[in-house]
Amino acid sequence: MLSRTGDNIVPSALKPRQVIALLVLRRNSVVRTSELIDELWEENPPVSAMTTLQTYIYKLRKLLLENDFGGALRTRAGGYCLTLPDSAVDLHRFEQLADQGRAALDGGDRERASALLGEALSLWRGPALADVTTGSLLSAYVTRLEEIRFRTLEMRIQTDLHLERHNELVSELKSLVVTHPLHEQFHLSLMTALVRSGRRHDALAVYRRLRENMIDELGLEPGQELQRLHQSLLSSAPSPQARAAPPSSPSAPPPPDRQKAPRPAPPAQLPPDIADFTGRKALLAALVQVVSEPGTVRTATPIVVISGMPGVGKSALATHLAHQVRQRFPGGQLHVDLRGSTRAPRDPAPVLSHLLRALGVPGDEIADGAEERANQLRSATAGRRVLVVLDDAASEGQVRPLLPSNPHCSVIITSRHRLYGLAGVSSTLLDPLTRGEGVEFLGRIIGPERVREDPSAIERLADASDGHPVALRGLGSRLASLSTYSAGALADEVSRSDQVLEEFAFGDHDVRACFDSSYHRLDAAQQGFLRLLSALPVPDFTAAAVAELLGRDETVTRRLLEHCHEHHFLRIVPGPGRPRYTFPRLARAYVRERLLETLRTYAEADRVPRQRQLLSEPAGTGRSPGTSPNSGGVAETGNRG
Repeated sequence: MLSRTGDNIVPSALKPRQVIALLVLRRNSVVRTSELIDELWEENPPVSAMTTLQTYIYKLRKLLLENDFGGALRTRAGGYCLTLPDSAVDLHRFEQLADQGRAALDGGDRERASALLGEALSLWRGPALADVTTGSLLSAYVTRLEEIRFRTLEMRIQTDLHLERHNELVSELKSLVVTHPLHEQFHLSLMTALVRSGRRHDALAVYRRLRENMIDELGLEPGQELQRLHQSLLSSAPSPQARAAPPSSPSAPPPPDRQKAPRPAPPAQLPPDIADFTGRKALLAALVQVVSEPGTVRTATPIVVISGMPGVGKSALATHLAHQVRQRFPGGQLHVDLRGSTRAPRDPAPVLSHLLRALGVPGDEIADGAEERANQLRSATAGRRVLVVLDDAASEGQVRPLLPSNPHCSVIITSRHRLYGLAGVSSTLLDPLTRGEGVEFLGRIIGPERVREDPSAIERLADASDGHPVALRGLGSRLASLSTYSAGALADEVSRSDQVLEEFAFGDHDVRACFDSSYHRLDAAQQGFLRLLSALPVPDFTAAAVAELLGRDETVTRRLLEHCHEHHFLRIVPGPGRPRYTFPRLARAYVRERLLETLRTYAEADRVPRQRQLLSEPAGTGRSPGTSPNSGGVAETGNRG
């Protein structure tokens, strides 16, 4: 971690380095105190573990403050959160460049792909967390980071081989096989580069060393691709590897002669079904009819769009629905995460390349442009019953090229938006679970016995979660992990908490993270408007009432309300006349947190110059230390918020 002047400010002591490493890797989310203690001391924490950890946090906060990162490390209920922009972390830049390189490769631009992947790898200066002692949590991160690094390196090497840079690759690959003597892909790439450089004898020597190492260490022979290349070198026959450049797919060696390749099996890409899926029975039955429609004569592809607020269960419903009907689509089931709720939605061109490969189209036959690939997709799905699931779509423009035209195919789309621009779709706005469904869901997580022990407490928890599946999952997981923790005690804790979203967070289940991506897609003016709305003392409101209260133009106010409603921060109250808006309970809690965070930021901004003024004032001013020269300072700060 660097200061704004470029100096490394990471502490030299081992355990504080562990703390800052975990906080950076989990930036902008809460790292629980228990996780930090487990990382630092694993199974043998000392009696003073909590006090020692607090000392580390205090020193880190002081270090950050001294280097103009004041306020970045905050205490949250049950843990700590380090707030950093993604742009401040090399890892984010690496992943961004690697994704761009992969997209360029799928798009056929191998020169650009090689440059982007090379730039991504240049950010690495050694093994992941090489100067940090790692416990169980950080070790898992190291494994993941090294795996991503290796995949990116393999991708770049395969790309350079395709660009016929075999002479330049030989020395790099020789170094890699020495460092990784059992890595088959590196050995295959080195042999390929040597053969294309006219060094067949060296390629045979590489194979012999690898085979000896694998037999000695693992008792295994090299894989089929390596054996095939070895046999072709012994027989002097030109192999696919030596004759042609590798395919665009970075993770696999060149395929054997396609004339002899078996017909690929239909794709089966659906994620696993949700074992404890609960409720939605009537809706599910209606959607099954739309998607399958047995015996119906039709000319257009049935399309279902499931929209709703963050975390309401759109993807779970789509996956469950797809598994309900999968047997009716023997041509295959395709699934793509379009990442529409992130800051980098996927471009249609590489997605089309992925779909075409899954349907058996050879990589070198895939067209370059998105429009041509869309035509290929329609051709590849003609005459086949294929189910396509497009999860987390950003817009109509993103999904339109991905739609088959065969009326015997079906498409399921999830999105936070209604996607009104798609013609002839069956659109469903997914509501939170009812109280009964919430109780049933909790029972599936913690077991029916614990529900029967205190049914009223379970109902209170279902009500507190407002039917939000992620919140219910977090509450249920907490109860399931602590068999002696009663539902009544947890319900009391939730009802008393002034940070209710923290009560729903457990492991990877975090309601706050669901709302974060939607909130960050609003501009500054829309975010400020939403924060002001959360401070209104009324349960629901019209555009005219809000405009009058805030002194704003009614037309502008109405548009802002509609925009917040489209992003699911507001709900329309059923009834005649002008629309009345209200906050869903968890959305209001989230926005109130943002409001209070803004107020604290203003207060801290005011406090620092005042403290400096007090320190610089001469003696005899008549003010006691810590007393503001403006007696109305607190009210003034509140007005600024």
